Amino acid sequence: MIAIKQYTLFISLFLFTAAVSFAQRDPLLKPERGTVLFQEYVDKEQQRALKSDGKEDKLFTVSDNEEINFFVTNALIKKVNQLQYKIEKDSTIGGQAKVRYVRGLEYILKDLNANWRSKRFAVTSLPAILNAYDVCMEQDKKGLTIENIINNLQYDVGRPVVYSKAFDNNAGYISSRNILIRKYCILYPDQTFLMLKQHYSFKENPDIPFVDSLIIMAGYLYPRQLYDYASASNKLSAIIKKIDDPLIQAVLKMATSSGNGQLYFPFLDNIVKGKLTITDIDAVRNDSIQYYKLLVKTHLDYVSRAVNKDTARGFADLEQMLEKKAAEVFVNTINGLHEAPDGVRFRIIQSLNAQELYYLAVLTDGIIYTSSYVRGVYPLMMSRMGNRGDSLLKSVWFDKYRKFIKMAAGYNTLSNFLASFPNKENANDLMRAFVGNLEKSEGLEDGVDVADSYASIEETMKPLSDDMLANVRLNHRRNISQNNKKGIEVYNILEKLFLSADSTKNIDLTKELGIPPVYTVPYSSLANDSGRVIMQVFFYGEKSDMGIFNDFVSMYKNANWKMTANDKWVSFHSIKGRPVSIYANRALPQEGGEDEKAQKELCEYLVKNKIYPTVTIHRGHSYTAPYTIAQMAASSKIVFLGSCGGYHLIHDVLAKAPDAHIIASKQIGRTVINRPFFRILTEKARNGNNIDWIPFWKEFKREANVPEFDDYIPPYKNLGAIFIKAYKIAMGETGSEPVVAGSK
Repeated sequence: MIAIKQYTLFISLFLFTAAVSFAQRDPLLKPERGTVLFQEYVDKEQQRALKSDGKEDKLFTVSDNEEINFFVTNALIKKVNQLQYKIEKDSTIGGQAKVRYVRGLEYILKDLNANWRSKRFAVTSLPAILNAYDVCMEQDKKGLTIENIINNLQYDVGRPVVYSKAFDNNAGYISSRNILIRKYCILYPDQTFLMLKQHYSFKENPDIPFVDSLIIMAGYLYPRQLYDYASASNKLSAIIKKIDDPLIQAVLKMATSSGNGQLYFPFLDNIVKGKLTITDIDAVRNDSIQYYKLLVKTHLDYVSRAVNKDTARGFADLEQMLEKKAAEVFVNTINGLHEAPDGVRFRIIQSLNAQELYYLAVLTDGIIYTSSYVRGVYPLMMSRMGNRGDSLLKSVWFDKYRKFIKMAAGYNTLSNFLASFPNKENANDLMRAFVGNLEKSEGLEDGVDVADSYASIEETMKPLSDDMLANVRLNHRRNISQNNKKGIEVYNILEKLFLSADSTKNIDLTKELGIPPVYTVPYSSLANDSGRVIMQVFFYGEKSDMGIFNDFVSMYKNANWKMTANDKWVSFHSIKGRPVSIYANRALPQEGGEDEKAQKELCEYLVKNKIYPTVTIHRGHSYTAPYTIAQMAASSKIVFLGSCGGYHLIHDVLAKAPDAHIIASKQIGRTVINRPFFRILTEKARNGNNIDWIPFWKEFKREANVPEFDDYIPPYKNLGAIFIKAYKIAMGETGSEPVVAGSK
């Protein structure tokens, strides 16, 4: 305690003497007529700095560390005053040099004041900056270069000195600027090309002697940036074209090719290594199927190298292109032909081998329809591999195997897949690996896949789900013993999610994880303060939508409901049971935007009257779903997307209503499914029931028992979204936008 008081007293004494020193410069120091104005400019910048922290205490507070604040304040006041005095009293230099050195101090302090808060000026380096400035002045006065001094400084220290304008005429000025560019590019390699472009955008800036080395360094680290800058037409691109390096030249050929250079880029590493040529790619790039085959072949090569710790350049670009072609060429085609005979629908994938079909599946998760996968891709893939799941995974080096297992679970093919292993223990090992070492995964995608798979496995493969839970607990204990925070939280969340899938366990996820319940929407969360449940239905104006609207209205023309209407929208209010109100815009013609006007009027009415829906229903085609999401209330607790492929919009819904339970189809939206859902939901609300999704879903299936029903995903199978939300809360990352596995 005594030491702290003595230190505080020392600080106080220092600040007092410093303030006096600052306010009353040495009376013997009388600036010359030519420098007096510039000395005053320096004084003003000192005052600005002292006030810039928002405190009137004559202390430049730049951190929570008192010692750092002490030394920075000392430099700002005492060291600057000393340099002012030194320059003014130096009889060995003329008036112009004095002005230049004083103005250099002013520019350093201006730089400080303009940039220290944004961290573009390393304020804690101020003492070192001023000391370096002093040393450079001594060199400059002697007519010696400052180059060696700058070369030995850190970038953040050297930059304010060189750009103070005090040494623009020094023999080492140009080389010092080049040194700073090199230091900056080494510190921030991802900014190299931007830095060089800015440098060469000024005609008066001379060439950088080591520019080739900087370009090669950045090019190997960021080949995509190299491609972008090489394809431009400016001085930097001209320099790039002259560099004799295999990678630089390979990227240059792509960037300046007459065709689409982006098609070459995924093969960059193999082109550089001489395994592929531009000519090889030209032979297939106009054949979408053959181009896809070459992508897969190259991807497998890159994966095998990655297993041996040899990461190919452009690996991410290859996977991005592979995903794009898998969707555009194949999956969109077979999805679009969902009503065609299988022989027609799956004709396009008949030439693909097992590995090519595997990547077709795992890279289109969330896009591929259930029937496209179950009736087309999966059986063909297995037959091409001799119905050996173990051989399939080995042939792809177990790449993305968690994603594949998650999909197999969701599409109810996991049991068939595991049964294809001749050795049952190998299948058990695979599932143990599926759950294990998630703390080592980059990001959360692997954990999301495990979470998403469990609901399906628990329903259809009870012994396997028990093993998964046991393995999660085992990994949880292991991470506790290793004190791995990420692993502890990942496995704790998974255990709680798994247990909540069993209605007999009575797991309260809200209490355990601080998130809304997954398997239940309490009636209390649907009802407003007056006890009324508000629902909103969005209709659109195609001819088929008008028929659906009329059918909807007929559902509620009974003794339980009272209808009110105007020319834009209708509403139904329960007259028996608990209070429930349903608002729906009329399905007016799209011509002239009549349906849009009706939706807008209804939304404005609800907002004006402080009516906040907790249930949102979308009844329209897939291309209109984004309009519903844009207008839906953030208060929504249940969201039903009754259009084709609504499952792909889960991320957008959660961004608008983070606590929403979402029901959507991976494939085709059907009126025969949508109608009973809404009828069951409204009846439960009218009777004051909680929405317990597992029994709800069984009742729902009994009434909507058509083949497409299995494409509708209940909220409790969207565990990946809940997993991410719980993880962010556990790790103190709240406030981030909700994320869904596979979203972009």
